[in-house]
Amino acid sequence: MGIEQKAGDLGVITTSLETAVNWGRTNAMWPLLFGLACCAIEMMSAQASNYDLSRFGMELNRPSPRQADLMIVAGRVSRKMAPVVRRLYDQMSDPKWVIAMGDCASCGGVYNNYAIVQGVDEVIPVDVYVAGCPPRPEALIDGIMMLHEKVRQEKVIDSGKREPIHVKSNELIQVTLPSKKV
Repeated sequence: MGIEQKAGDLGVITTSLETAVNWGRTNAMWPLLFGLACCAIEMMSAQASNYDLSRFGMELNRPSPRQADLMIVAGRVSRKMAPVVRRLYDQMSDPKWVIAMGDCASCGGVYNNYAIVQGVDEVIPVDVYVAGCPPRPEALIDGIMMLHEKVRQEKVIDSGKREPIHVKSNELIQVTLPSKKV
């Protein structure tokens, strides 16, 4: 029995290993939610029915770092919380990615004092920065889509050096919701 008899009229799909692995990585990212301030409310609303992150393979939000591969840091990180963020990041399995959501997570925001870390990139490497105070759910979804594009370009055997992506609020993808019929 050859492949022609097994597949029938369905055809055969051929691809490279990197494409198949990166397709699996982008369509099955499980985020570790790390909401520290007001940005966490916007992150929760991105998971709700209006925006529905489930359509991007983020059906489950993991409470454990050992089950997650994407950390979304939403809000300000205090100096006391920084070691906890680092410990959670270290407990995540490889490959792992980080999104800094909001101005406070990206650069300290309006909190320019000794108690707040001036950007979570002082503690862990960040892949995508989402700007805004607080950023809209559309901005987070846009950042996730940019992270997906970045993951699709990665090599299976990674060199270790990754460049961050900056999401600006004026470069968002326009999202139109269907009108409700009454």
